Amino acid sequence: MYLETFGRTLKAAVAGFTMAAALGGTALAQGAAPVTLKWALWDWDKVAFYKPLIEAYTAKHPNVKFEHIDLGSQDYTQMISTQLTGGSTDIDIVTIKDVPGYANLVRAGNIAPLNEFMTSQKIEAAPYGGLIEAMTVDGKVYALPFRSDFWVVYYNKDIFDKAGVKYPSNDMTWKQFDEIAEKLKGGFGANKTYGALLHTWRSTVQLPGIQDGKQTLVDGEYGFLKPWYERALALQKSGAIPSYASLKTSNTHYSALFFNGTIGMLPMGTWFIGTQIAKVKSGESKSVNWGIVRFPHPEGVAAGTTAAQISGLSVNTNSKHKDAALDFIKFASGPEGAAIVAATGTIPAIRSEDVAQKIAALPGYPADDNSKAALKAGKSYLEMAVNPNAAKIEVVLNRVHDAIMTDNIAVDAGLKDMTDGVKAIK
Repeated sequence: MYLETFGRTLKAAVAGFTMAAALGGTALAQGAAPVTLKWALWDWDKVAFYKPLIEAYTAKHPNVKFEHIDLGSQDYTQMISTQLTGGSTDIDIVTIKDVPGYANLVRAGNIAPLNEFMTSQKIEAAPYGGLIEAMTVDGKVYALPFRSDFWVVYYNKDIFDKAGVKYPSNDMTWKQFDEIAEKLKGGFGANKTYGALLHTWRSTVQLPGIQDGKQTLVDGEYGFLKPWYERALALQKSGAIPSYASLKTSNTHYSALFFNGTIGMLPMGTWFIGTQIAKVKSGESKSVNWGIVRFPHPEGVAAGTTAAQISGLSVNTNSKHKDAALDFIKFASGPEGAAIVAATGTIPAIRSEDVAQKIAALPGYPADDNSKAALKAGKSYLEMAVNPNAAKIEVVLNRVHDAIMTDNIAVDAGLKDMTDGVKAIK
């Protein structure tokens, strides 16, 4: 079920796309009439690679303009489904945020299969190192991956220094993570510091439970999550992490507390690297002295084991500009797009051996050896395996997660509710 580190070179990727370039792409690449592509995405002002991708593409295709439709990160999956309901033509390019959202859009017929396009353009699956296969549903591919992020831990060195605590390592267990979080907490009111932040996403609590590779989050049995929920509630009760209820009520973005320098450690995906670099440069992030280490691991699980997420690009089934949208998707998910994405500090879907070094060499990336080594992930498990019912399973998991973390239901009862709810899905 896991995805190994891809180890594919960009030269090999370019070779896989040579025929596509020779064909000249779609009609758009030949120079068609002016067209405006509407791109559904999230966090336009926080994600570093949207604008560079658009700028690079429009430089080659001056007849194309883009209109971004920012649906927000918190409710993106629900919002994009709502936007496309009823055969809407108001969106051309659909960004795939996660597996449940992808499965939901496929089931609803909202996004078009790309198999014929991939065949005509000679787009090979090999350069993506297994990602195309992971996104295949009943023999069809509905999105081309352009990012493949994995989880790491960001940390504020100033908070560690002030507390006299040694910086975390790339071989940190979750037990050690929790112990460090307890040591870093302190202060009151405006001066309060938290040892860590577990964002309101269920993944921040549940992902450690799948790192041993024995379970997935679509299996239908959730008793294995008990120690991880008990852990999260204990950290919350001790004040080592912010209250889930307060984060949820205030709709606080995970970046806010890290930017203002009140969080010692932030488990989050590699998608945050480019944003943090950019916000330090602009002065919006006060966490200027920061570092990255690998995602912590349970006892008995190899260091470097992490959870991975795939982001892809699809075409609205009812788009009036399918050819133009397809041409952009080919560009953004191909070698040129991969180079642009990597240049912003984000891990592209097409990875070369030196992608980690290129990202680590970016101005603003932490210079310490641990932060550089953190970019070389070990075994990676998909956050959620592709499953036709993934979106429905997600609804159950999110509902119960919220109830457990707000103390509205006991852990044992909540996990039974998860199990019963998922088993009832048809």
